Amino acid sequence: MDLGVCIVHGHKSNEEAFRSVAEMGFSSCQLLSWNRSFWTDAEAEDIKEKMQKYRVRISAFWCGWQGPTVWDFYEGPETLGLVPVTYRYARMKDLMDGSDFAKKLGVTDVATHMGFIPENPNDPNYAGLLSAIKTVAAHYKNNGQYLLFETGQETPVTLLRMIQNTGFDNLGINLDPANLILYGKANPVDALDVFGKYVRGVHAKDGKYPTDGRYLGAEVPIGEGKVDFEKLLSGLHALGYTGSITIEREIDGDQQTKDIIAAKAYLEKILATLD
Repeated sequence: MDLGVCIVHGHKSNEEAFRSVAEMGFSSCQLLSWNRSFWTDAEAEDIKEKMQKYRVRISAFWCGWQGPTVWDFYEGPETLGLVPVTYRYARMKDLMDGSDFAKKLGVTDVATHMGFIPENPNDPNYAGLLSAIKTVAAHYKNNGQYLLFETGQETPVTLLRMIQNTGFDNLGINLDPANLILYGKANPVDALDVFGKYVRGVHAKDGKYPTDGRYLGAEVPIGEGKVDFEKLLSGLHALGYTGSITIEREIDGDQQTKDIIAAKAYLEKILATLD
């Protein structure tokens, strides 16, 4: 397992973004991209040039989509991912166009949030969502890619069921352990027992359980929340996971950099015990 860091496409120039990754001592990153206007041939060539210059690989392309986004328990189910029928078709196209852009970068794993997948497989919306995911998965398969579901908005068994119900073999999971806690869905260590074999990417992020029925729990610096990283990384190691552990800290400014560097040192000590 290697350590990487998330970078947001377009927040800085590609030169600044990839230089900062290298300066912090990382050799990999996940590229989080929400603005489809950046998904051009010229942009792909520039990113590849900066990847080579700074010797940083993109472990996964995190593909955003258009339309409203409200990250809470009331409006979230109505606005996020492919679950809301109102935005579904446009977002399917976003995910397929994002796949094509990632292919230009030579990236095989593309992650996203699917939204609040219905816990009840008999929910009237479940069949339509399943059909949409199959369509997107087929496009990814044609591109030689994996479509990764980022955890958080559904219980582990619901995510497992959806993956199995598609019948596709190019689906996987981008495990964000903090999200499982922030949404109050599961202990991420225990979640490995349910879907561990599907994990192809991991966010290193920490958080606390929600204490309000409307709002998510709070994200906090790694080591200050409820994620047991020693047990989590040990569990991933036991499963044979050899991919990236990608640090994500969802704040801005100098404090973000400080927290990322501290997280890197924290996680390096744990990883050293697994060798």
